[in-house]
Amino acid sequence: MFNRFLVVCTGNICRSPMGEYLLKERLADRPNAVVESAGVGALVGHPADPLALEIMQENGLDASGHRARQINQDMIAGSDLILVMDKGHMKWIHQNFPMSRGRVHLIGRWRDNAEVADPYRRPRAAFEQAWRDTAAAVDDWLTKV
Repeated sequence: MFNRFLVVCTGNICRSPMGEYLLKERLADRPNAVVESAGVGALVGHPADPLALEIMQENGLDASGHRARQINQDMIAGSDLILVMDKGHMKWIHQNFPMSRGRVHLIGRWRDNAEVADPYRRPRAAFEQAWRDTAAAVDDWLTKV
């Protein structure tokens, strides 16, 4: 059984916080579950994007305390399952952390390997789509983990 999850996107301010807070909420009944997020090019220390925060709040999730973090060796080593938003993230992680192979998967793996498009600096509709895609993918993963 997977207990330590890492959700990864680019800046760790839009998509991966959505995935992190969704997984935390959905795994609340699993006391051993630990969910974190990080970025491959994180805007370290920045809060989640205001539109991402707004959409999460509208869906009952409070990510106001989120601060972006850069992915690192310790995060990789401490994760059972690493969920990435697109193939570029997977490639970057494999190149920089070869020991991660076998634990890195597209969040949309069970949706024909669908990627979640980056909504950063795009209209609210892009954030809403990223939310829907991430939520559907998280729900798919929950049937497997």
